[in-house]
Amino acid sequence: MVDIGVMERAYELKEEMIENRRFFHRNPETGFDLPVTTGRVREILESMGYEVKKVGKSGLSATVGKPGRTFLIRGDMDALPMAEETELEYRSENGCMHACGHDIHTSALLGAARILREREYELNGTVKLMFQPCEEMVMGARDMVENGILEDPKVDAAMALHVVHKPLGTVGYSKGSACASSDVFTITITGKGAHGAASYLGVDPINVAVHMHLALQVLNSRETHPDDMVVLTIGMISGGAAANIIPDTVVMKGTIRTMNSDTREFMKGRLLDISESVAKTFRADCRVEFLSEGVPPMVNDEALTEDVTGYIDDLLGEGTTYEIPRMTGSEDFSVVSEKVPSLLLWVGTGSEDEGYPYGVHNPKVTFNEDAIHKMAAIYADCAIRWLEKND
Repeated sequence: MVDIGVMERAYELKEEMIENRRFFHRNPETGFDLPVTTGRVREILESMGYEVKKVGKSGLSATVGKPGRTFLIRGDMDALPMAEETELEYRSENGCMHACGHDIHTSALLGAARILREREYELNGTVKLMFQPCEEMVMGARDMVENGILEDPKVDAAMALHVVHKPLGTVGYSKGSACASSDVFTITITGKGAHGAASYLGVDPINVAVHMHLALQVLNSRETHPDDMVVLTIGMISGGAAANIIPDTVVMKGTIRTMNSDTREFMKGRLLDISESVAKTFRADCRVEFLSEGVPPMVNDEALTEDVTGYIDDLLGEGTTYEIPRMTGSEDFSVVSEKVPSLLLWVGTGSEDEGYPYGVHNPKVTFNEDAIHKMAAIYADCAIRWLEKND
């Protein structure tokens, strides 16, 4: 069944969604500090007749429909702290940039909100809208979950869309584990400073850091099964100020990514074991700290994936959806997937062959805005049809 009404209405709202997107693009904000963004989202939703609730530090939620099963759809709102280098007329000039397409996600979800409000009579249950902050720092979803986004009414299933530089309008999905967990760590190694000419009088934390870095690579190559994807990366080592001085401390920073919650806990434990053991071997001390709680792997529910990809192929044409490999990047919608059956999909917003050569997180990245109304239609149609099936 092709729901022509939803798709046609989304197309009619295309210019409205693009206008909203350009406002958000011109005014990017980061983390939890989103006063302009959330103010505009609230204003638009309230103009449609929604009652908007603040959830957590700066998340927003609204519902439409009637009592019954509840289907959640999410759009993230935050940008990146990087200067934009595009020639767009509506480019940002405040030192931040929507280089990951969250302005598109937010605008598409607002478009879906209007369609769902107009078709509320069709809903065999409730659709909950989740406007999320701080995805880039993988803290926003957890903050909203801990502050009740999945309750009152209780959420039964959830879906999120994310832009990707693939052919316009295509929709990629992964079965099972879709994105890796993410745990960011800092290791502070404390030795004893000394003159470089008398190194035996000190405890060299640079030497400790070098041995520690090499020892940690064993976790990738010797302590996990080759089929169980694991990536441990040290991205920063900092210490010392002069060629002839052994410093007191060295700081190392890195990330751990896995596709399995048990492997994730194993890796975190072994990071601690190896770091402390290597430091002790060379008479140094170390402290291992993790940034926040991190996020688990993103797991796509099998039944929900089968249903929703079917709905999308009905809506946009057979073959619109296609299976993609799991990715080592992270998405904090995984915190929702840990609690309720969930699905994360990747919507094509223009490939290199279509004139979009730059990927996300690039200061020159641009997106084809013709994807926005398609995403709004996907959000709305999938919510309507899932509630219809699961009434």
